[in-house]
Amino acid sequence: MRKHATKHGHRMHVVHDGSRQAPPLLLIHGSGASGGFWKPMVPALAERHHVIRIDLPGCGQSPPASSYEVPMQAARVAALLDELDLRRVAVAAHSSGGYIATALAEQRPDLVKSITLISSGPGPDAFLPEPLLLRILLAPPLGPLLWPLRSNAMIRGGIQATAAGPVDVPDEAVAGMRAIKYRALRTTLRRNMEYIAERSLPERLAALDVPVLVIFGDADPRWEPSSAHRYGAVPGARVELLPGVGHTPMLEAPEPTGKLVLDFTATAGAPPRDT
Repeated sequence: MRKHATKHGHRMHVVHDGSRQAPPLLLIHGSGASGGFWKPMVPALAERHHVIRIDLPGCGQSPPASSYEVPMQAARVAALLDELDLRRVAVAAHSSGGYIATALAEQRPDLVKSITLISSGPGPDAFLPEPLLLRILLAPPLGPLLWPLRSNAMIRGGIQATAAGPVDVPDEAVAGMRAIKYRALRTTLRRNMEYIAERSLPERLAALDVPVLVIFGDADPRWEPSSAHRYGAVPGARVELLPGVGHTPMLEAPEPTGKLVLDFTATAGAPPRDT
């Protein structure tokens, strides 16, 4: 693992797993999270891929940035992939990480072989009311006061509030969430909503020539689960609903989620066979 400096002057924390000769798979986490959220899925993914986990600016072990607009975040990721000399990368992204994955494909289609969206809301109207604990932590007037006082148990409780049942939260994920500052998270959340308000994710993806897999928990408390079917407007998109799973399939159901990702990356974007 190491930090990479991009041409945009930002250093990003990167963790590599699996053989560097294997097909690359980039994992992008959601708002306020870190690469640690993917930990339960990494062993299976790394058997067939060179797995690249990043901490986005201001998250985990990456320093804050001056701006958090989705297109700028995507440009930073593109610069990182250029530095690593990677092309035709399979991308799997959780929640708002899916917006960065989509913006990456919009900006640099040469870099993106396929996109897997996990719990990525298609538009602002699909957003559900926040669980009470998250509303308290994220909104003024209490949010700014409580944020520096968060305990590990409180952070775990916030993650648990987005799940459909008991979930084992890796210590690495807790540490990553502890690192983000309140202002950075609030700004990131606002910029994410602006991106999908300007143009919905299915509309953006329908304009791209990239294979898409959408994975949603049918008990997601953050995004209306039925909104996953809006991705049916994307030509060739595959939509999978996981029963009894909430907003964090990689923590709640790592094995079936990993299998869906691996089955998809094995064939998505492959050249057609001669007949």
